[in-house]
Amino acid sequence: MDRFFTVLQIFIFPFLCAYTASGQNAISQWTLQESIRYAIEHNISIQQTVLNERLAKLQMKQLQLSQLPSVQASMGYGKSFGRSIDPTSNQFVNSNYDFMSIAGSADVLLFGWFQRRNSISASKLNLESTREDLNQLINDVSLNVATGFLRALLAKEQIHISEQQISLSRAQLDQTRKFVASGRLPELNAAQMEAQLASDSANYVNAVASYNSAIIDIKALLNLDFETDYTPIAPNLSQDSYFSFDIPLPSEIFEIARKNWGAIRSSELKHQAAMKRLASARGALWPQLGLSLQMGSNYSGTYSEIANYQMGVPQPNGSFIKVNDSLFFPVYEPVMQYTTRRVPFSRQLDNNFRQTVSLGLNIPLFNSWQAQHNVQQSKIAVFSTQLDQYQSELKLKQDIYRAYNDALNAIKKYRAAEAAAVSAERAFYLAEKRYELGLTNTVEYLTIQNNHFVASSNLLSARYDLIFKLKVIDYYLGKEIKL
Repeated sequence: MDRFFTVLQIFIFPFLCAYTASGQNAISQWTLQESIRYAIEHNISIQQTVLNERLAKLQMKQLQLSQLPSVQASMGYGKSFGRSIDPTSNQFVNSNYDFMSIAGSADVLLFGWFQRRNSISASKLNLESTREDLNQLINDVSLNVATGFLRALLAKEQIHISEQQISLSRAQLDQTRKFVASGRLPELNAAQMEAQLASDSANYVNAVASYNSAIIDIKALLNLDFETDYTPIAPNLSQDSYFSFDIPLPSEIFEIARKNWGAIRSSELKHQAAMKRLASARGALWPQLGLSLQMGSNYSGTYSEIANYQMGVPQPNGSFIKVNDSLFFPVYEPVMQYTTRRVPFSRQLDNNFRQTVSLGLNIPLFNSWQAQHNVQQSKIAVFSTQLDQYQSELKLKQDIYRAYNDALNAIKKYRAAEAAAVSAERAFYLAEKRYELGLTNTVEYLTIQNNHFVASSNLLSARYDLIFKLKVIDYYLGKEIKL
């Protein structure tokens, strides 16, 4: 028999040491509020939604800037070889020359049936919808962290109950062995107590495994490094504030939640954005009036001007004028001597500077029904967002009624478990006294002891389940989740 306990201690001792060491080496103790705050700052889904919000903000900014005139500027430089047309004089030249052109233009939409304004309004609503999605996700993450936190606390309490059960069974085993040694009880009683201690030890191992699993799950929720110590700090859950049974009716909870629920607000904003996109798509069916401004200039290396000139002595050119059919007089022409120079770059740009202003009316006659298809798609999007809005409200109402029913059941379960725990405590106290006096056999005593253990575990589970169900009600009421 001693060998049995030696083997039992070999298997149980490592778990005891591991759990004790983890408690001694825990350097980071976490409250629920600290856990929720850390999860909000490090949760990957929240970070992705924040990026989506930034993207929606950039898209809205881009649409707002699209109302400004579109301005372009261009400049080109080149070299011409052979016969070509001089861009400044429009004359054919047979020499090589350099040329340059500078141009600029500005276009602005004067009236387009509010197409851009509706697009901007849709982008603003989309940005607000993304923010509501972010708020909803933060609330969901907070509730999930609270669930994992309470699960870890429950597992930790189960470890404590298992330790107490082991201590009690070990004490009873020592006492039973003394009774066996004195001849008051048979050896079978000691064997039964040894089996009970082994069962309690197995329950302890399962409790430690459940606790470790709960810690891993909550670290994953927090996106916390698995090497980081995490010890949940248990508040005083016996306070009356945690067991306020005054729960509003589900219809009242729904009316409160409907006004502030992120998913509902997001679906409403998405529906409004779809309506604005439909108006924008309809605006593309009508003519658009625009204003265009253009200006430019050019330069050519062949463009020259007369620098100076001098009149010479007229010289006969070889032609004659006949007078009276018998006299011929020679024709003289002036002799012009001059020099040329290239027109400077700045003066060419100034001389060739041109400006134009025009109004344009763009009438969509036929574009393969693309505009009509966009309108039809926008209408379908409007109907789809209406269904999403209805679905969001329906789901919220279903969840609230389910949470209300779960809370009522949790209250009944807790009260029943509390009454059962009180009765089991009383029965175990009496059975322990009778066992010490030898008035109760071991099997009956162990049965009552196990019933007491089960009742204590059920009460603990019912307490944490009730706390969670009440926190779910607070979640729908928009209250801060805290312990």
